[in-house]
Amino acid sequence: MIENGISAPDFTLKDQDGKECRLANLAGKKVLLSFHPLAWTKICAEQMKSLEANYDRFESLDAVALGISIDSVPCKGAWAKELGITRTRLLSDFWLHGDVAKVYDIFRDTDGFSERANIIIGEKQEVLFAKVYPISQLPDIEEILKLLQR
Repeated sequence: MIENGISAPDFTLKDQDGKECRLANLAGKKVLLSFHPLAWTKICAEQMKSLEANYDRFESLDAVALGISIDSVPCKGAWAKELGITRTRLLSDFWLHGDVAKVYDIFRDTDGFSERANIIIGEKQEVLFAKVYPISQLPDIEEILKLLQR
C-alpha cells in the first residue's frame, strides 16, 4: 500500500458524467480517494451514499471526496442515478483496467478490482492517510471526517 508522506501519484479519470477529473487540479484542497471494489454491490453502495450524505461536511473542511472503482463510465452513471448521487464524483478506473488502483498499490490481481480503501491526500498533494478495510466492512466515515479536521 502507498505510504504516508510521499507525493500522491497524479491521475486523470472520468466521472459518472464523462467529465475528466485530475488530482493535480485539486491541489490546495484535501482529497479523499474512496476506493470501492464494484458498483451495484450493497456495501459499496453504502460507502458511496455516505460520501454523498456528508458532501456539505467535506466542503466545510475544504475537502473533496471522490469514489473510485474499476467500473465503466456508463456503469457509474447508471449507478449514481440509482443511488441518488448528484454531487459526489464517482470516478471510473476502467481503462487502463485498475491503473490508478495499481499505482496506489491497492489493486487485487486475483479479483480484478481494488481493495476497499480510503486514502487522504493533503493540500500539497502528499499522502496523509491510507487504510485498507476488509471487503465486507463499511469504512467509518466519521474516522475520515475527523482526520480531515487536522
